[in-house]
Amino acid sequence: MDPSGLDRLDQRIAGCRACPRLVEWREEVARTKRAAFADWTYWGRPVPGFGPPDARLLIIGLAPAAHGGNRTGRMFTGDRSGDVLYRALYDVGLASQPTSVHAGDGLELYGVRVTSPVHCAPPANRPTPEERDACRPWLVRELNLLRPTVRAAFVLGAFGWQAALPAFAEAGWTVPRPRPAFAHGAHVTLDAPDGPGLHLFGCFHVSQRNTFTGRLTPEMLREVLRTAAGAAGLPPPK
Repeated sequence: MDPSGLDRLDQRIAGCRACPRLVEWREEVARTKRAAFADWTYWGRPVPGFGPPDARLLIIGLAPAAHGGNRTGRMFTGDRSGDVLYRALYDVGLASQPTSVHAGDGLELYGVRVTSPVHCAPPANRPTPEERDACRPWLVRELNLLRPTVRAAFVLGAFGWQAALPAFAEAGWTVPRPRPAFAHGAHVTLDAPDGPGLHLFGCFHVSQRNTFTGRLTPEMLREVLRTAAGAAGLPPPK
């Protein structure tokens, strides 16, 4: 565990300007704002991971929302997807409160860190393959720093799953060939030649499309979270 290393990584991520299209979009959104948030000073930068440096469970999403993380500066904070995720984490005993409104609202995660393979809000929530690949070294570095403690990863959606697998391989875990396919409730163990393996879980993304249509229900989300938390060696969830 290297708290100072993660702090330095978060600072470097927040200053990244590697992808011109994403830089232009995130800053335009921060200037024009949404009417409901006209009195906010938007973050308007890449959003680093959030959670303790000794996390045993890593949650991996897609990218910050334009008026969520890009506004608040914290992963899954200030949008409806985050409302669903943090409510579920609270329900199973992995978060201190059921809501996540702004970066100073007192929310704490217990043994869990939240990150994403793309740290800038992309237009239409669709980063390009080139943008995904340009951002991968940040995730690899985060995984390397978390390796002493992390024992499970909980990946939201097929994009996150496909983006995370090469990062796991670069960070030292063995990804099976052919690569495991994404599915809700998928569970794969990634071995490591020089240390503990990693339990990898798949879950439908907490997007409004999935939660409003019932493709992902709160109980479905809680069930996979409980299983992942148990595999990570966290205290028995509620």
